[in-house]
Amino acid sequence: MADKIKFALALLLLVAGVVGFYLLAEQAMILRVLAVFAGMGCCAAVAWRTEPGREFFVFAKEATVEAKKVVWPTQKETWRMTGLVFAFVLVMAFFLYLTDKGLEWVLYDLILGWRSL
Repeated sequence: MADKIKFALALLLLVAGVVGFYLLAEQAMILRVLAVFAGMGCCAAVAWRTEPGREFFVFAKEATVEAKKVVWPTQKETWRMTGLVFAFVLVMAFFLYLTDKGLEWVLYDLILGWRSL
């Protein structure tokens, strides 16, 4: 029950930051943005104090560690794969164009005879 109350408080703090943005309409934009960031920061701080919040932050930390283990492709590999994707898209576009025109010819010219009129 305490976690639900904390989450509700966190959401209220987030809403307060957004409301602050609009209430400070006459102020400088930096103050308005800081109000939103302050609301987000307070929201995160309160949410972190809950059990699901702690579990989320542990999960995020583990996800960051796992992302660092990924072997990312080199620039040459990236360009090669991008070229292959573009080539495949062009081939598929041409294939779908031919299929569309073929079906159009079969339906409109052969079966219905609309173009011969």
